[in-house]
Amino acid sequence: MRVCLVTADPEHPLLAATTELLTDRHQVEFLDPASWTGPAEPIDASPAGLADVYLLKARTPRALALAALLEERGAVVINSAVATARCQDRVEMAERARAAGLPFAESRYVPALTQLAAAGEPPGPLVIKSRHSRRHDLVARADSAAQLRALAAAWPDEPVIVQEFTANSGWDHKLWVVDGHLFAARRRSELAPEGRGPTLPLPVADLPASWTGPALRVGEVFGLEVYGVDILDAGGGAPLIVDINAFPGIRGQAGAPEALAELAVRAAVRATKPLPFSRTPITNTPPLPAS
Repeated sequence: MRVCLVTADPEHPLLAATTELLTDRHQVEFLDPASWTGPAEPIDASPAGLADVYLLKARTPRALALAALLEERGAVVINSAVATARCQDRVEMAERARAAGLPFAESRYVPALTQLAAAGEPPGPLVIKSRHSRRHDLVARADSAAQLRALAAAWPDEPVIVQEFTANSGWDHKLWVVDGHLFAARRRSELAPEGRGPTLPLPVADLPASWTGPALRVGEVFGLEVYGVDILDAGGGAPLIVDINAFPGIRGQAGAPEALAELAVRAAVRATKPLPFSRTPITNTPPLPAS
């Protein structure tokens, strides 16, 4: 089998361990979306040209555009471009999760942070997040109008979502799923007074079914096979989902590379080989978004 990892960082611990498991019997390739020049670049979409399965670790706009084109040419991509994009837009994420009955934090969209700051004193502590999830995006707590003005000065035109701050222990519970296999850890939240802390192991057996059930259902609701769910204890053990990530790092979790390798092989085996296509670029493909 030919397995292609769509990533700018093939040395990432999860990917490196998965590659080591696969290379004895399969061919592993790497594709950096940054090296792709756009839809006009010819792609070999013959059965011999496409890999049997692509693992979409990168989540930049360029990576999503590349994954969408590969899928259009008949490739098997995990997670799909559409499913990944759902987790990049926090407005769509919240709407989809809450519509499905998942215990997701109530979220309000504000087109620009300056609008929120102009509203004056907030009724209580707020969590402010960039609408579009990306590296180095905005995630902050604001308890006062002064703090909102400071954020607006630094991020004046940033579209954001706003959530009421939920009192909690200061620890995020990180639940990761790879093809139905559940892994867990806990990490001190970046919103805690002490700031972000280390990630500590958390046995899945210690989690209540009221947490693991919704975490596993996220895959069905969002069409994801590899994903992460951030959960807070909202009081009395009630779970509150505050974020969902497509293809997270899942560092230091025994069994995660094995589960990912098994998923890749199984997806490649069950996939129907695509029919031959012309190498002529597709003319109606949207323009390449900025990285």
